[in-house]
Amino acid sequence: MNDSDEGAGHAAPPKRADARRNKETLLDAAAAVFVTSGVEAPVRDIAAKAGVGTATIYRHFPTRADLIIAVYRHQVEACAEAGPALLAAGPTPHAALGRWVDLFVDFLVTKHGLAAALQTDNAGFETLHAYFLDRLLPVCTQLLDAAAASGEIRCGLDSYHLMRGIGNLCIGADSDPRYDARRLVALLVAGLRRPADRGARK
Repeated sequence: MNDSDEGAGHAAPPKRADARRNKETLLDAAAAVFVTSGVEAPVRDIAAKAGVGTATIYRHFPTRADLIIAVYRHQVEACAEAGPALLAAGPTPHAALGRWVDLFVDFLVTKHGLAAALQTDNAGFETLHAYFLDRLLPVCTQLLDAAAASGEIRCGLDSYHLMRGIGNLCIGADSDPRYDARRLVALLVAGLRRPADRGARK
């Protein structure tokens, strides 16, 4: 290896880091557009949000299914990483749980249309669903356990049932403009409080 080769080797990690950040910017933009316009939103809208050309989107994600899957995984990771961070920074574990549930609802809104995009690849969809549960169930459990240990909510709440309930409340939110899933989810989270705690706050 000559000196120029060695120099190129040292320069590679920053380039990889820049490429990773650029890709994350694209995924953040796509997620934001999907939340407001659904997964069938025009690619040009995503490109405009990210400040790039449509060719850049297609270079990273040749098909819409590729983009949707990447956004799905990106948001799962964002939700997974946010849980411990919110717990460390939040004023109370229950407040952290509420903030995390807001992020989870954003993810569920983005997730709409995924099944249709992968309708010819049931195995791929099942793999993503297993990934979703593996990453997010432990985070939700951590938040529930912390809120229970602080005396804010009942003990023994099951994270799977809570996440499934939130998911059920979000169904239909995109087809009925009068249906406010966020309001119902907020009521659900408020209802997790211990009866004595809720009474003390009246």
